[in-house]
Amino acid sequence: MATLRETAEKYAPLTDAEAEWLALLTADWQIIADLSFADLVMWHAVDDGFVAIAQCRPSTGPTVHQDDVVGTMAAPGRVAHLQRALDEGGITASREPRWDETYAVREDALPIVMDGRRIAVLTREVSQAVSRSSSRLELNYKGAADDLLHMITRGEFPTQMSVTGSRRGAPRVGDGVVRLDAAGHVTYASPNALSCFHRLGVTGSLMNRSLPRVTSELITDKGHIDETLAMVVMGRAPWRADIEANGATLSMRAIPVTEHGERIGAVLLCRDVSELRRRERELITKDATIREIHHRVKNNLQTVAALLRLQSRRVEAPEAKEALAEAMRRVSTIALVHETLSGTLDELVNFDDLAARSMRMAADVASSGVQVKLLREGDFGLIPAQYASSLALVMTELVTNAVEHGFEGRELGTITVTARRDDEAHLHVVIADDGVGLSTEPSGLGSQIVRTLVENELGGAIVWRRTETGSEVDVRAQVGD
Repeated sequence: MATLRETAEKYAPLTDAEAEWLALLTADWQIIADLSFADLVMWHAVDDGFVAIAQCRPSTGPTVHQDDVVGTMAAPGRVAHLQRALDEGGITASREPRWDETYAVREDALPIVMDGRRIAVLTREVSQAVSRSSSRLELNYKGAADDLLHMITRGEFPTQMSVTGSRRGAPRVGDGVVRLDAAGHVTYASPNALSCFHRLGVTGSLMNRSLPRVTSELITDKGHIDETLAMVVMGRAPWRADIEANGATLSMRAIPVTEHGERIGAVLLCRDVSELRRRERELITKDATIREIHHRVKNNLQTVAALLRLQSRRVEAPEAKEALAEAMRRVSTIALVHETLSGTLDELVNFDDLAARSMRMAADVASSGVQVKLLREGDFGLIPAQYASSLALVMTELVTNAVEHGFEGRELGTITVTARRDDEAHLHVVIADDGVGLSTEPSGLGSQIVRTLVENELGGAIVWRRTETGSEVDVRAQVGD
């Protein structure tokens, strides 16, 4: 999908600043469309007229344009109206409604101003097919929309510090609208907005009441009043803030209304996000619980490894000492996986870091008078937690086996681990060494553990082979669905 700038520059160039300003406006103009009950279309001046480079449909009423108009040229009969708006600098109403198929469309045009320069034209288009009664809600919505449109003609909207991101729970026009004067007194509150404040514990009407005073009375802990909240309920800054009271949570967004730089009021959007915030807190608690579980499992496994170490000191038989050392190494590898999971917010392991630590640990423990150089090529990527422990054990066992049996009688050795993701779900790993090479396929306990893990837990296959420079193990594993 082409960006606004790419669409515009098919016909005429835009500067970086102009493109950024127009993109900032389109990121926030859904509010104006909803308040106006109208479609918005942005027009870019070209040599032979005007071309539509962006459009926005209202979510509060019917649309004028059933088909997209982006990339189309303005009809010849509309060019004079668009040019007049660009020349005169204010909101210009069309002299007569235009007809689209079977219904009339009333159109207002205005220039989009940036740093005192008129860089494009915006049209507000309303279908006359549906007659609307001038209800109090509609009059106030359109009044708020007119305030914002006039700000566009003066280059005062959008604002660079406005919070136009897609944060979850962001309030919209349909959720509730409050209009404030310069002192923060309510001049209008929509029925939905009034319901939101009633859930917080506000009683009676909000009309002519000071919204900062109303909200401050709801906050029980006066020593922890958020400065952001105070700025939002006064309408002084284009920010968002949440307020919690009476078991409910209200998200609010302020849009200051200015006239030649002087703040004359504000439009406040509000939304009851009690259920959304409750779910977010549950998820945070769940994540914290999972991390704590991983942390405790890691601690318990480290305790088991310490007990095995103590036991090995009491054993005299070399075979028993070796078996206990192998058990300690395997337990420590699994503990390393849980240590990694205890520090992440999701159930994915950055296996490149884990592999580097576990293989280095395995090589250091297994080497006896041999200096082993570990090389790694490629990336393991992110591995789901349910596969991470098995894969870590496989890598540790294979590296240990290469060190213990591949470099007998040598002082130096190199192990190269090459990892490649065939796709998101499949991993291909090759562990190669420059040792003495395999005479037969290994059949010890370690190799049996590896084969079982690869085939049963990782749904893959493993092959040992002798090479001209030593030996290598080819492992193919499934690490995703």
